[in-house]
Amino acid sequence: MAIVKPFKALRPHAQLAKQVASRPYDVLNSTEAKIEAQGNPNSFLHITKSEIDLSESVDIHSQQVYEQAKANLEAFIKRDVLFRENRECYYIYRLVMDGRSQTGLVCVSSINDYENDIIRKHEFTRPEKEQDRINHIKTSGAQTGNVFLAYRHNEKVDALIAEWQETKSPVYDFVADDAIQHTIWIVNDTAACEMISGLFESEIPYTYIADGHHRAASAAKVRKAIENKTGNGADFFLTTLFPSNQLYIMDYNRVVKDLNGLDAAQFLAALKEKFTIELVGAAAYKPSHLHTFGLYLKGSWYKLTALPGTFTEDPIGVLDVTILQNNALDPILGIEDPRTDKRIDFVGGIRGLQELEKRVNSGEMAAAFSLYPVTIEQLFDIADSGNVMPPKSTWFEPKLRDGLLTHLIYQ
Repeated sequence: MAIVKPFKALRPHAQLAKQVASRPYDVLNSTEAKIEAQGNPNSFLHITKSEIDLSESVDIHSQQVYEQAKANLEAFIKRDVLFRENRECYYIYRLVMDGRSQTGLVCVSSINDYENDIIRKHEFTRPEKEQDRINHIKTSGAQTGNVFLAYRHNEKVDALIAEWQETKSPVYDFVADDAIQHTIWIVNDTAACEMISGLFESEIPYTYIADGHHRAASAAKVRKAIENKTGNGADFFLTTLFPSNQLYIMDYNRVVKDLNGLDAAQFLAALKEKFTIELVGAAAYKPSHLHTFGLYLKGSWYKLTALPGTFTEDPIGVLDVTILQNNALDPILGIEDPRTDKRIDFVGGIRGLQELEKRVNSGEMAAAFSLYPVTIEQLFDIADSGNVMPPKSTWFEPKLRDGLLTHLIYQ
């Protein structure tokens, strides 16, 4: 069963929350982070993307960058932008995007659960990305990046969280520049905290990493590296847990640079062996159900439907990203490994289908594919089976903001 705990968050004063809150470190490059933080000395990007305060000639993975993050974090505390909670609390975090809300529980989850597969995974991690976060956590002493966990929704947990929202006032409530509303309540009642911990330990057998595999893996490796130190909080890592019935997974689409020596007619003819093809025309085609795909080619959209017998029903084989890879990207376009092939790129659904058209119309790409989103049950099935998804399979929105709640590992 899942072990979760309340914690003493490092957090901003209420009047500074909107200034501090920043988009996750891994959705911005250094240039974008510098622009976003410009004129805002309280932006948490000064901590998560601390290279923005150094010369552009500095290697963003150098120890100097991590030392700058530590110095900036200490400065935020000294300036009283951030303060440490005086008791262990849970936090309820609601996000509203386009009129749709999802509410999660911010807590710390057990590293033992991560290592023993109580916290289940569905992606491989890359060593260089892990090392970046390992260095950042070890040097700063803080887990600044939240790991987004999901669990099969439970009525008792839902009811407890809903009651707290209805009867208490939030400590933070603001609309960010991207129009997403962020509202946080503090659960600081001992009895309520014990009830939450007990519900997860008795009712929730597994949690699942939805977003943040590298952050979770890094936290586990930091614990191992500092396990001889006493009084550290590295046995747990910063997480936000969302019930499955509230999550929104967006499509994760593909664009390809060339047609592997084929012209458009030859490419369509090759696709007909595995898909039925319907000309849609100029209107962008967004798949409305599994096993259908949009293809944008030479200014026109087509609807592709996978033919019977072109895929298997196992948890990986039934995924649309697998069907596209096995029936088009690999055999026709010669893209064998989408993780490493430079001829393919991935576009999150948050950018819309217009981004696919833009990249093809510009001549940068030859064709684009729109996909139906992976379902949360598909994600659970794959994680439960011990398999991993193909790369760039899921895009979750909205994103949690960094800086609102930080977990310090050196107590």
